[in-house]
Amino acid sequence: MAHSPRFSRRLPIGVLLTADALALVGAFALAYFARFENPWLPYYSAFSYQFYSTVVFLAIPLWLLVFALYGLYDLDALFGGVWEYARLAQACTLGTMLVVIVSFLYRFEDSSLSRLWLIFAWGLTISAVMLGRFCVRRVVYALRQRGHLQRRALILGTNSDAQAIAEQLQAASSSGLQLLGFVSAGAQNDPLPLPLLGCACDLKEIVARERVHEIIVASTAVTREQLLDTYHDFGLSEQVDVRLSPGLFEILTTGARIKESGYVPLVSLNQLRITGTDAWLKSALDRVLILLSLPLTLPLFLIICLWIKLDSPGAIIHRRRVLGVRGQPFDAFKFRTMVTNADEVLEKLFASQPALREEYMRTWKLKNDPRTTRVGRLLRRASLDELPQVLNVLAGQMSLVGPRMIAPSEIELYGQWWMNLLTVKPGITGPWQVLGRSNLPYDERVRLSMRYIRNHSLWLDVQILYQTIGAVVKGTGAY
Repeated sequence: MAHSPRFSRRLPIGVLLTADALALVGAFALAYFARFENPWLPYYSAFSYQFYSTVVFLAIPLWLLVFALYGLYDLDALFGGVWEYARLAQACTLGTMLVVIVSFLYRFEDSSLSRLWLIFAWGLTISAVMLGRFCVRRVVYALRQRGHLQRRALILGTNSDAQAIAEQLQAASSSGLQLLGFVSAGAQNDPLPLPLLGCACDLKEIVARERVHEIIVASTAVTREQLLDTYHDFGLSEQVDVRLSPGLFEILTTGARIKESGYVPLVSLNQLRITGTDAWLKSALDRVLILLSLPLTLPLFLIICLWIKLDSPGAIIHRRRVLGVRGQPFDAFKFRTMVTNADEVLEKLFASQPALREEYMRTWKLKNDPRTTRVGRLLRRASLDELPQVLNVLAGQMSLVGPRMIAPSEIELYGQWWMNLLTVKPGITGPWQVLGRSNLPYDERVRLSMRYIRNHSLWLDVQILYQTIGAVVKGTGAY
C-alpha cells in the first residue's frame, strides 16, 4: 500500500513531534519526583510545584523548536545513522540551557531552580527522547517493510552505477523507497534486475503513469542534456523529487563532503567509511565485549596454547600478513592450525592434483586440507583458531565485526571495489561468516563485504555478533 508523498512525510513528522513532547513531559516529571519526592535525596529549601510546572510548560515548545533547528524533523536525514542520536544529545543540552534562561525570565517569589533537578532533567530528557525516537524508528521500519509509508521511485539510467544503486536500495528494505524500475538513457543490452519502464524521452509520461514520487538520476548514465531536461521538467515540482547520484559508485561507499571554495562547491571523498561518533561507538562496543568475556576467554586461551604445543611441533601463534585500513599491512594473529612446512605440502599436493590448485585459487580454501593438524581441524570447526585476533582488535587494527580480512595477493579479486574494502577495519566475524563462511563462492564474499560497508550501523554489528553464536554452534562452512 503506497500513500501520497505528503501523507508519507506528514505522518512521521506528526508522530515524532508527539513522541518528543510526551518524552519531554515524562522526563521533566520524573526529574521532579527524583529530586523533590525522593526520600534518599531530601530537599530542604522551599520549592513550588507551580513554578516548575510553568517552567516546563514554557520550555517544551522552545525545546521542540531547538529540535527543528537541529534538523531533527527533516525526514531526508532521519531514520538512519547514529548522528540523529548525537544531535539529540546536543539539542537537549541546548534545551537545558534554555530552561535556565526561562527560569530567570519567569520565576515566582522565593522560588529558585534546583541545580540537581536541572542535572536530572538534562540526563532524563536525553534518555527519554532517544528511547522514544528508537521506538518510532522501529515502527517506521516495520511499516516500510510491509509496504506502508513508501515513496514510489525510479532510476534514470541503466549502466553499472544505476544497477549498483538499485541493488543497495533493494537490500535496504527500511529505506522507504519502492523501486519501480529503470528508465533507459541510451542503448540497453544487458539484463536488468528490475523492469525497464521506458526511455528518457518519455520520462514525463512514465512519471505520471507510475505515480512516481522520486527520480534517482545515475549521473554517469545520462548526458548533460538529459540531466538538464530532467531538472527542467521536475526541478520545481512539489510532487516529484529529483535525486542525483554523484557517480563513480565504486569509490563512493565512504560518502562525500562538499566544501565551498571561492563560491565553487567542490566534492571530496571521505577516506574512511566509519568516522566520528559511529567509529567511537564501534570501538567502545569492541572493547567492552572483550573485557566482559575475559573470564571465559583467558582460561580458554591458555588451554588451547597448551593443547597445540602438545599436539605438534612449531609455534603456537601463526602470523598472517593482511591488509588493514588505508591498505596498511599488519600481522593478524591466529592459533596455528597447520603443520610447519605447510607451503611445501601445498606445492606437492598441487603437483599431484592440479584440480585442487583451481579450487584453491577460486576460494583460497581447501575443504580437505592435508596441511591442517588434528587440533587445527577442531579449532577451525569451532572457529577458535581466530581467538588471538582479539589482540588485533585491542591494538586498533581490527574490529569484532567487519569485512573478511584479505592478504595483499587477494586484492585483485575485489576488482573495482578494492578501494572500498580498505576504508574499514577487517573483522573477526562478519556477514560472510554468518551466511555460509567457506561454503560461499569468492564473488559472494566480495558482495557481502561491500553490502556491509555500505549499510554499516551499530545495530547491524550487534545483529551479526548475535548470529555468529548460532553459526559457530552449527559449524556450517567451517574448515
